[in-house]
Amino acid sequence: MICQDLVPFLTIIIILSSYNPFMPHSSLMKKKMSITSSLFLSSLEVPLLRSPAAPFSSHVVIGRGVARAVLASEVGLTKPADPVFPEIAVRPADLEVDKWRGDILVVGVFEGSLGKFEEGGFQNPVLKNLDELFGGILGEITTEEDFTGKSGQSTFARLAGYGFKRVGLVGLGKLEAAGSSLKVWKDLGENIATHSKTAQAHSVLTLIAQSKELSEDVKLAAASAITTGVLLGSFEDMRFKSESKKPTLKSLELIGMGMGSNLEDQLAHTVQKCAGVILARQLVNAPPNVLIPSVLADEAENIAAAHGDVMSAKILDKKDCEALKMGAYLGVAAASTNPPKFIHLCYTPATGTVTSKLAIVGKGLTFDSGGYNLKTGPGSMIELMKFDMGGAAAVLGAAKAIAAIKPPGVEVNFIVAACENMISGGGMRPGDILTASNGKTIEVNNTDAEGRLTLADALVYASELKVDKIVDLATLTGACIIALGNEIGGMFSPSDELAEELSAASKRAGEKLWRMPMEEGYWDMMKSNIADMVNTGGRPGGSITAALFLKQFVDEKLLWAHLDIAGPVWKDKLGATGFAVPTLVEWVVKHSSS
Repeated sequence: MICQDLVPFLTIIIILSSYNPFMPHSSLMKKKMSITSSLFLSSLEVPLLRSPAAPFSSHVVIGRGVARAVLASEVGLTKPADPVFPEIAVRPADLEVDKWRGDILVVGVFEGSLGKFEEGGFQNPVLKNLDELFGGILGEITTEEDFTGKSGQSTFARLAGYGFKRVGLVGLGKLEAAGSSLKVWKDLGENIATHSKTAQAHSVLTLIAQSKELSEDVKLAAASAITTGVLLGSFEDMRFKSESKKPTLKSLELIGMGMGSNLEDQLAHTVQKCAGVILARQLVNAPPNVLIPSVLADEAENIAAAHGDVMSAKILDKKDCEALKMGAYLGVAAASTNPPKFIHLCYTPATGTVTSKLAIVGKGLTFDSGGYNLKTGPGSMIELMKFDMGGAAAVLGAAKAIAAIKPPGVEVNFIVAACENMISGGGMRPGDILTASNGKTIEVNNTDAEGRLTLADALVYASELKVDKIVDLATLTGACIIALGNEIGGMFSPSDELAEELSAASKRAGEKLWRMPMEEGYWDMMKSNIADMVNTGGRPGGSITAALFLKQFVDEKLLWAHLDIAGPVWKDKLGATGFAVPTLVEWVVKHSSS
């Protein structure tokens, strides 16, 4: 927990600008920043969960680690620029609006709260006082623009002579729905980020017109979701553009959302979670000529180096994997000139007893051509197959966040079998039979169903670690996109207990998972005449048969779940989303002994 004798107002500043996930780790500058009236949280190294007795350090070291070769792609000579991250101080505030000095005042307004008296004044006391302070401008813009507080509505107006430049009203929808979904609060944060960019604002003050009608739990969750929306909404990945621009927003203050250590801890947790999401977005956005398997392995080593007190890294090369008889994984990797890298990060609390052991496995295809079953024609999405390592990105993003949060009592193994699925004379062919590390044989009837082959050996490896629970994530099937669209991940598990845990974690994280059936009768489609199984059963129930395939490689005594995140990992206008990082973090932290 954060020390209780800190200043009354927690200030959380995202200091990410020194960290480039595609630059040599040794080039990260080592800095020390004195902490006076605020708590500085580096996305790399600041522990957020600690015993109350632990001393609070007055300095934060931003970078440390191992030397790496400078990355420059041989294909296209592409070298990413240093990333530009938002540096935003987020703090709860207890002050009168007319005393504040800054750029934008944003007021969240619920639908139905804009009622007026016959003489024209707002019935809501907060809106009434603000309208009087601003000479009636709020009443004018709500009438002129038909603003009613519906979710998605917003209106902004310039001000002069009041200590700040603009005032905005943002609709929050129905008050009774405020506690059932985090989306409205995250949308508010994203709205703030968008208008801050437009106005080139440096500081924003946010308040909710009916905050007194919200429970303390809702306020806590809302403050976290608003912060998430602002931080992620302010980030733009411009590493591969010839020109970049820096975000201008430096300060976000929240009025009426609570004060004290609970809110401080929640905001600190939120910052670290967002740092993990941003890393996942960067990894997925990176082009396949830059993010090859060895670079993904370097990123894992960077995380371990930055958190050496709790995180260790083991990287297996091709010979190591051959010794472990990972024939399914190596079969996929065989055609690529970029060698495979099997990644194993292990988080172990620095002190205390471990009571839970978890494993999180991510599909790590840094590019998927489809192999000899080449992706061709409209809808094949071959140009987007850099995102076929979205599961691996979520795993490393979660590892980064967990290493910073430092939950006690839980060991977490983060596993990625990274490789490319390419075409060559020595590559995997349709009709080949592969032997996985558990001895089961697989007839390859489609080389474009390769992700499950890499996951097969990764799941066997995870099972042998004697963990209690395994969750794997993969951009596995187009069938899941057809079934659930681009906003919802599919969850497959024979365990009701684990399914309920993940469902609860996704709700706390503001993400959507939907439990899918594991119809055992569909396994007939996966049978082979000459091997133990084929690697794909055809189009009907494709996401279900894929999950049934993965089940063959998990120790049946373990609780296991498979998350198919092919839909929500990518949005056309946004790019990578970092989906599943928040859910994984919430799931792990729930297993901690704090």
